[in-house]
Amino acid sequence: MNMIKQAAFDLHNPSIEKWKKTGKPVIGYTCSQVPVELFYAGGILPVRLRGVGVQGLDIADAYYGPFICSFPKAILQSMADENLAHLDGAVIADGCDSMRRLDECWRKAGQDYPHMNLPFFHYVNVPRKTVEHARKWFIEEMEKLTQMLESHFSLTISNEKIVNAIRAYNKSRNLVKKLEHLRQSVPSKLLGATSFCFSLAFQSMPPESFQGQLSEFLDNVPVIPENFSAKRILISGSAFDDIHLIQTIEDADAHVVGENVCFGPLHQQDLISEKLDPYDALADHYLLNCPCPRMFGRFDYRLNLLKQTIELTKTDGVIFQNIRFCDLHASENSLLERELEKQGIPCIRLEREYGSETDTGRLRMRIDAFIERLSA
Repeated sequence: MNMIKQAAFDLHNPSIEKWKKTGKPVIGYTCSQVPVELFYAGGILPVRLRGVGVQGLDIADAYYGPFICSFPKAILQSMADENLAHLDGAVIADGCDSMRRLDECWRKAGQDYPHMNLPFFHYVNVPRKTVEHARKWFIEEMEKLTQMLESHFSLTISNEKIVNAIRAYNKSRNLVKKLEHLRQSVPSKLLGATSFCFSLAFQSMPPESFQGQLSEFLDNVPVIPENFSAKRILISGSAFDDIHLIQTIEDADAHVVGENVCFGPLHQQDLISEKLDPYDALADHYLLNCPCPRMFGRFDYRLNLLKQTIELTKTDGVIFQNIRFCDLHASENSLLERELEKQGIPCIRLEREYGSETDTGRLRMRIDAFIERLSA
């Protein structure tokens, strides 16, 4: 687990360092709707941008202001603190308005702090609807991204290379399915914190390295206590990469059996077609199947998907969490909670700051109360 934990907890892990030594570029991206296969097809390592480990937001606050989601601010601060110095470029997508502003704030901060400038910087428009003209627009955005990568890095990204990249990531997705099956079994054979480490590593390592580590783990799965019969919890809501919070929940005599979040395994298990035109296949995966509340007119789809996940994981209760000032998830969490509670599924909503362990005591108190409710 050492390499997996390093990829999950550290922004610059040994897998990235090893990749950099080969002379190949690394590009950070902000949203789960950015097609990572396009990068990998060009010999570029895509790494999901995070702000884990920041000690303060002084520089980010100066550009963003105080009343906004702390997730994109933490990413900006990480760049200011030189924790993302290994990047050769960044791709920003408008997952939400706060993330859209990261493009503007980063560019402005680069004028004042030259070390924050990156050789390659690109903005991707992702439609908020799944109608046919939006799908065509998304394909045009992907083709534009491909052209920008080819021009800047002097390389060729053919359809054949994209299909090979899809095939490589599909192999990782199949292994994630096997891992999640262990966690979803009754009784569960895998702790939630362990499984989530792999979900984060999936987005921070070359697929071949990830596959080697996960395959070895699946051949030697550690045995958890036989009396492990804790209440089964599903986490849903905002961008979430906080393994410490999962550990807090599991320390409270509960077991996290799934995460319906953009860093979680739900986004990593659906395979991409290897037979369709690669851009069509990527559009179907990244746009049409997106369970994020940024997508208009898709509430019923997201509610049904959540219900299916609850049934699959045999969930006893759902913890909806949102980062403070995350309007998308704060609004949708209340609607989802209302619908699930009508059907007798216990829920709780937690508001938190991104990556802040100072909230642990307050959150633990509310989690303990929720577990007591489930036990009653």
